Amino acid sequence: MSTLLLHHSSYLDHLTPVGHPERPDRIRAIDRILEHEKFQPIERDLAPVGTLEDIARAHPMSYVDHLHRLAPEEGTARVDADTTMSPGTWEAALRGAGGACRAVDEVLTKKVNNAFSASRPPGHHAEKERSMGFCFFNNAAVAARYAQAVHGLGRVAIIDFDVHHGNGTQDIFWDDATVMYCSTHQMPLYPGSGAASETGEANTIVNAPLAPGEGGAAFREAFDIAILPRLEDFAPELVIISAGFDAHARDPLGGLNLVEADFAWATRALMDVADKHSNGAVVSILEGGYDLEGLARSVAAHVLTLMTG
Repeated sequence: MSTLLLHHSSYLDHLTPVGHPERPDRIRAIDRILEHEKFQPIERDLAPVGTLEDIARAHPMSYVDHLHRLAPEEGTARVDADTTMSPGTWEAALRGAGGACRAVDEVLTKKVNNAFSASRPPGHHAEKERSMGFCFFNNAAVAARYAQAVHGLGRVAIIDFDVHHGNGTQDIFWDDATVMYCSTHQMPLYPGSGAASETGEANTIVNAPLAPGEGGAAFREAFDIAILPRLEDFAPELVIISAGFDAHARDPLGGLNLVEADFAWATRALMDVADKHSNGAVVSILEGGYDLEGLARSVAAHVLTLMTG
């Protein structure tokens, strides 16, 4: 299978305060492990700058303009208690959105089977009009809207296995029958949303919360019982993965106990859904993961599964 890796050096230029978990070293750790010879067959390309038109399908232009005005020329600008912008943040955020859209193009035109956008800052906490949780633009939402507007898709699914609930993605698609959002996450945990009772106005929100301390067995059961049957019924024309790896047992920001094999298993299960309904089309977008070793090993398992099926 052919897999595309989208990356860019600007992701290193989004600087956060000393000690902040969402740091440039995350990208360096991923880059190092993907240099291994077993990843040499992967196709690689630079993430382009996303257009404001593409971003505005998920976020009002007034919000985009507000963020642009906040972007500092020097120093840092605080957006909320744990979300800050540096002079390099604006380009990194634009390329995160652009990389997600390029991944959609390459996959839906069958130039590659699937794609992984190794971008930062992450995106799934970004609501329609609110930055939070290290996130500015919701890259998965931008990609879904792009697939619908540019490629004419009717049904897109976003599946999120980050340890934190993707409140932003849920907010954007709460009343949308054409996009299904499915999430496994620890609960209780930041941001406090994601109860199983939160199903959206069109019943296309599927939350499968996990209790602190749970591991691979509970994670796989949540997929098997709550998520995969709903995806089968929805029959998406594109599968987008919000690929957060902070549910790994090593991660300092979560309390779940997943290991690399669990992420590989979930990836394979979602590829099976895509093989059945989406002509194999899978786009994966990096979200969280803050222990560098756990992140690197999990990304390697995820990408190797994308490559080999």
